[in-house]
Amino acid sequence: MHVQADRVAAFHRLHSSGTFVMPNPWDPGSARVLEGLGFPALATTSSGFAWTRGRADTHVDLEQVLAHLKEVADAVDVPVNADFEGGYAVDPEQVATNVSRAVATGIAGLSIEDSSGDQSEPLLPFEVSLERVRAARRAIDESGTGVLLTARSEGFVVGRPDIDETVRRLRAYAEAGADCLYAPRITTVAEIEAVVAAVAPKPVNLLINSPFLTVAQAGALGVRRISVGGTLARAAWGGFLGVAREIADAGTFSGFRDLPDVDGMFGHG
Repeated sequence: MHVQADRVAAFHRLHSSGTFVMPNPWDPGSARVLEGLGFPALATTSSGFAWTRGRADTHVDLEQVLAHLKEVADAVDVPVNADFEGGYAVDPEQVATNVSRAVATGIAGLSIEDSSGDQSEPLLPFEVSLERVRAARRAIDESGTGVLLTARSEGFVVGRPDIDETVRRLRAYAEAGADCLYAPRITTVAEIEAVVAAVAPKPVNLLINSPFLTVAQAGALGVRRISVGGTLARAAWGGFLGVAREIADAGTFSGFRDLPDVDGMFGHG
């Protein structure tokens, strides 16, 4: 328990000042490599993990996710934040139950989002979303772990890019007990500034999944934390697919040049 407590404390400290990058591994190996590169914290990615199971994002069940969270948290010494999607439930009480189980895996942080999966109404109702954040907060408080709670509003992901509604939701989630706020896929300076101002002094996570901003620029806008979602995993898949397609289509192997010493990264152990 003290190991998790130390990581939770370290994770909270990272959110107190400055700007840090929290990249997203998809398995224990990628987690260990990212830790070795010096990143101070890591976050799981629901999409990256789903792809390792041969499934699309959101098509992995709770039991698999809980096992994955423990596996990644156990693989590294730095804090791990869990991409816990919508808590794998709609009902707030069930969200609380699932959050309690996630917290027990050794993670240092956890995010809950407000998308519904319904194309006609892609965001859960405001009051329901608020109750879900409160339920997650209560579950964490009752666990005594202090795990850092991030609340996400998914409007820009699900085709409802309304900055006013996003700000309204994030501000309410902050008041409901979220420690960090996150609106994935906002990309303009005005949007970022609006979110940072709305929830200040609480920290904001920014998703960077294309080269639209640097770490320094994000920091200058008041962003505290940067994650990359499934984009590192997509980059890895891009390299793999490029070489595999060359073999399949041309029968040549030029993609096998200048490859990394993977065994060396793991100490040949």
